[in-house]
Amino acid sequence: QLQLVESGGGLAQPGGSLRLSCVASGSISVGVAMGWFRQVVGKEREAVSCISSSDDSTYYADSVKGRFTASRDNAKNMIYLEMNDLKPEDTAVYYCAADVGMVRGCFRVPNRYDYWGQGTPVTVSS
Repeated sequence: QLQLVESGGGLAQPGGSLRLSCVASGSISVGVAMGWFRQVVGKEREAVSCISSSDDSTYYADSVKGRFTASRDNAKNMIYLEMNDLKPEDTAVYYCAADVGMVRGCFRVPNRYDYWGQGTPVTVSS
């Protein structure tokens, strides 16, 4: 079992920044791809970003490319999502997720992921 806990969400103004963090209860250093997803009430959960186990491959949704940056610190069992130039349409609950056994690359589909955090809400509004 791997527990994930997100933090860093909150209220930001359009054009502002937030940094999300996710800490895992166990090691994510080998064979664990990590993903960031978001969900708005009434809509499907969508992939925002994912990052491979070895940190050599990342994916970003077109809607966040150039504005969001995912990173990981395997030594601390943590991943991060730096969100800049936030827009109202970024408002959602953000989740981190772990895909255990994924040695190379990362998937964008939620059902590939084995463990999920409880989510942290992000609201972008003036």
